[in-house]
Formats: sequence, C-alpha cells, structure tokens
Amino acid sequence: MIKTVITAAGLGTRLLPLTKNIPKEILPIFYRSKNQIKPIPTIQVIFEQLYNCKLRNFCFVTNNEKNIVKDHFNLKKKSNKYFPNNTIVNEFNKKIDASSITWITQNIPKGFGDAVKRSEKYVANDDLIVHGGDVSIFSKKIHPINRLIKTAKLNPNASIILLCKKVKDTSRYGVPKISLISKELFEVDEVVEKPSKPKSSYAIMPIYFFKPEIFSYLNKIKRGKNNEFQLTDAIQKTIEYGNKVLAIPMKSYDVDLDVGTPESYKHALDASYKWIH
Repeated sequence: MIKTVITAAGLGTRLLPLTKNIPKEILPIFYRSKNQIKPIPTIQVIFEQLYNCKLRNFCFVTNNEKNIVKDHFNLKKKSNKYFPNNTIVNEFNKKIDASSITWITQNIPKGFGDAVKRSEKYVANDDLIVHGGDVSIFSKKIHPINRLIKTAKLNPNASIILLCKKVKDTSRYGVPKISLISKELFEVDEVVEKPSKPKSSYAIMPIYFFKPEIFSYLNKIKRGKNNEFQLTDAIQKTIEYGNKVLAIPMKSYDVDLDVGTPESYKHALDASYKWIH
C-alpha cells in the first residue's frame, strides 16, 4: 500500500492580505473535469491527480486556522441542498467517498519536515507519497506521480525518489548534488536547502516518494534553515546513513503550478488556463 500525505499547514505570508482569510491551498487554478473548464482549489486539483493515479489513502496536515480546507472536503451536505446537479462537485464527492481521509493538525508552523513527521503514526510501515499542498503539476503524458511510483518499483533498494526540475534561480528550493545514471535517472549524493552555492541547477519539487524509514531521520534532525525542521535535512541524513536516494527529472511536457507567491500564482493561472485548451 502507498499512502499519501498532503501538507497544507503553511501561513502563506507571501500572499497577505489575501491569505489572511483564505488558505493559499484553496486558491483556484484552472482544471478540466468532465470536459468542463473550471477554477478549482489547488488542493482539490492535487487530491484528484493523486486519486487518478489510483491512490486512495490520504492524510492532510493542516493548522488550526485552516478549517476552510477541511470544510472543502466535506461539501456533501451542502452540495445535496444547494447544487445537486453540479457534475464537477458530484464527481469530487464520489472520489472523497471512495477514499480514506485522515486529518492531522500542526498547531505551530515548524517547517515542512515537522509537518511530514506528524503523519508517522498514520503512515506506519507503508510507503508514502508526500505532496506539498500549494504546488500541482500538469502533464500531457505520464504524470510525475506515476513515474515516481514506477521508479520506486524498479529500484526497490532506494529509500527515496525525488522529482527535480532545472531552474535558473535555486534560491527558493532544496538543491541536490547528482550523479547521472541515465537521462531519466539520477543518483543523489547530497541535498541542501536554499544553498548559497548550489551544486547543481536542479530544484527539488515538493512531490516525493519515501520508504517509511524517512521518519527515523525526521526524528534525528534539528532546526535548520529559517529555524525550521527541513525535510531536505532528513533526506540528507538518509544519504549520510548510507541509504540510496534517486531522482527523476521533470519532462518538457510537464508544468508546475505554484500558488505560493504573487508572481508564481499569476503564472499558475495563466499556465493552467493555457494548458487545458
């Protein structure tokens, strides 16, 4: 079994004042469902993409102020009364009914690593996909989620599979030092969060495949960059303890849609609308 952990506990400070009342994960992008193009909350797009990859076990990590996210996944009572014939809402509800959904709270924002660590009991001994709640990826062919899962199956001795993308500015990302195995597969020798001297031009995207032992390394890390518990530090610990970490690159037919900053959100709106036409 593969479980999924979707993190949605960040404060969204770069989008204030908009995110004072609306979590950034609820900000809409354009999405096609049942041949209709609609603005859909980003976190719903992510959920549906994971669902379409045949994943059914979901854990959302939110903070106490993000009841809107939880409420969005409990639309059924309202939808029956107010919009019973809305195809998109009804299809969304069917997917929720067919899924197992768990909610976990991160009361104090202590970083991405801390958010993932809180899902340890939920994950138990299963493999997991971790997906940041403010970045989705559209793909014209095989979705990166499926490629991560396939790569893990082909490399059962790997503890982690990362998804990477070449970028001009690595200052907002974790950055891997890599060795090429092939054009489609890299071995990761080191990862550093927002390095001042990056060792590659690749950025780590917020979609990961982990074996459950990641939690033993999450429990070993201390506060790092920005005084937060960084997921990249746990990945680095995994490497230091002699475990294999691999990475696959994003394809030219993939596009990442980030709603985390004003500039990236504008791009997400423009790109998602263009992508589905």
